[in-house]
Amino acid sequence: MENIILKRVNPEDLAQLQQIGRQTFLETFVASNSEENMTTYLAEGFSTEKLSTELHDRHSEFYFACLGEKVIGYLKVNFGPSQTELKDDKSLEIERIYVLKEFHGQQVGQMLYDKAIQIAKKQRADYVWLGVWEHNPRAIQFYKKNGFVEFDRHIFVLGNDAQTDIMMKLKMNG
Repeated sequence: MENIILKRVNPEDLAQLQQIGRQTFLETFVASNSEENMTTYLAEGFSTEKLSTELHDRHSEFYFACLGEKVIGYLKVNFGPSQTELKDDKSLEIERIYVLKEFHGQQVGQMLYDKAIQIAKKQRADYVWLGVWEHNPRAIQFYKKNGFVEFDRHIFVLGNDAQTDIMMKLKMNG
């Protein structure tokens, strides 16, 4: 899709990040989770305090996908100590790639993914890893298409529901 630009998210973009984060998470998972669990997660996971802390973390980066003035998706990557689990200095974690539902199938997720790989290469990461919900076949297929393989599983808690994420990794070519 043309005219989409990727833009590094800064602390002053917090309100936009909060809005796109909540909207895309809701669109992606509302059908499979209780209203109570979604409400709790959206309030806590995208709180002003939490996002502000993440935006000021020098080991994390966010990028918006923008179509004109409209933010239509975003990426979050983590390095070293800010990774959610492995905390390997030789890896990069893709914590989030989300795109508004109306833009699915238009290569926006691929653009954000390509940006993550570009960052991993610049950081000279040995591998890129991520966790994806076992009941999100669209995302699993996307990562497999891009060369990721499953290597483990972990629990992701949404409200009071313990869910299983498939952990996947992609080895980088030096």
